[in-house]
Amino acid sequence: MTRMNTVSAVGVAGEKPGEVEVFSEATGSVLPAAAIPATSDAQAVSAWLREYRGSPQTLRTYRREAERLLLWLAEQGIDLKSLRRHHLDDFEAFLCDPQPRERWVGPVKSRQSPDWKPFRGPLSASSRRQSLVILQGMMSWLMEAGWIAHNPFRLMRDKRRRLDNQTGRVERYLERPLWDWLWAWLSRPLPDTASLRERKLWARRRLVFGFAYLMAPRISEMSQARMSDLFVREGRWWWRVIGKGVKTAEIPVPEDMMLLIRQIRVGYGLPENPGLDDGPILRRLDGKSPLGENQLYRLIRTTFSQAADVLEQEGGDALAIMRLRQATPHWLRHTALTHQAQAGVELRYLAATARHARLDTTSRYLHTEDEEWHRQQSWHRLPGSSKSEAE
Repeated sequence: MTRMNTVSAVGVAGEKPGEVEVFSEATGSVLPAAAIPATSDAQAVSAWLREYRGSPQTLRTYRREAERLLLWLAEQGIDLKSLRRHHLDDFEAFLCDPQPRERWVGPVKSRQSPDWKPFRGPLSASSRRQSLVILQGMMSWLMEAGWIAHNPFRLMRDKRRRLDNQTGRVERYLERPLWDWLWAWLSRPLPDTASLRERKLWARRRLVFGFAYLMAPRISEMSQARMSDLFVREGRWWWRVIGKGVKTAEIPVPEDMMLLIRQIRVGYGLPENPGLDDGPILRRLDGKSPLGENQLYRLIRTTFSQAADVLEQEGGDALAIMRLRQATPHWLRHTALTHQAQAGVELRYLAATARHARLDTTSRYLHTEDEEWHRQQSWHRLPGSSKSEAE
């Protein structure tokens, strides 16, 4: 299938092409040799991706967006050199609603699976903006490398794009009552008849959600976290993490997090404190192998789905049930940072935990003023309304 062949050709290692001269169907002539050893769009994009091999998370994100574009171009019967400004509106509409859905959209699968799909669903406005920004950078690089002569993304209205990127408050998080219910559900004791496997799964799921909520990590950082990344300084535990942009940070580890780690270590038959253990924090049931990023993603999504089913069976609020069904692993990071802000953590410390380069990025998690504004606005009532109703 053309679509899957295109995907398999986009990689970091790349192939070893021969000649680098490329025939242009648009001009009917051979283009000057590019500055990169490539004879296809896939090889040219692979050369661009190799620039990010030292930043695994960035590499994964950029590869995903490049793949989507190349797959879409293959469906249209055009290549990167033929891409023009008017194509971009069609591409952005496609990101908003990938069709036909059965070809493009599906659950998380291994990249080697024949059922792998490029999308989990339609992209939100912010995700579409991110995709276009990444692809504009890719095309600029390819233009500089001599692979293409024109970057149509540069013709998009930059002013509008910059304004659109000034996103408002973070909305994709679990509000405090819903999170409280979720954690209480995760912590419901197992029956005495539960098997050892069930007990291990129960403890690991609590550690996953506790880790995500207490430390606000990205999912890739969770899957890569090692026990040796935890260390003590002046009697306090810290977590050393290499995050986005290969930047190292040290984050305070609260006692609740250490309690979860000690509990699961006892379950593995290990000493309570990490000590010199270099094993992964999140492990498979063998207690040794790391929990991969894809498996971690599926675990969290499955848990959200199961929680929604339970809440629905218990007659819970329909909006809360819908939020649980919508939630993705990244919602846990948003939930953690939002709740820290609501608890009164100062903006500078919140930014350090989030590892944001700009305070205005972190300020999106500050909902306190909105709540107070809404409360005071409720004092303004129609004639005949009582004050108690407003409160």
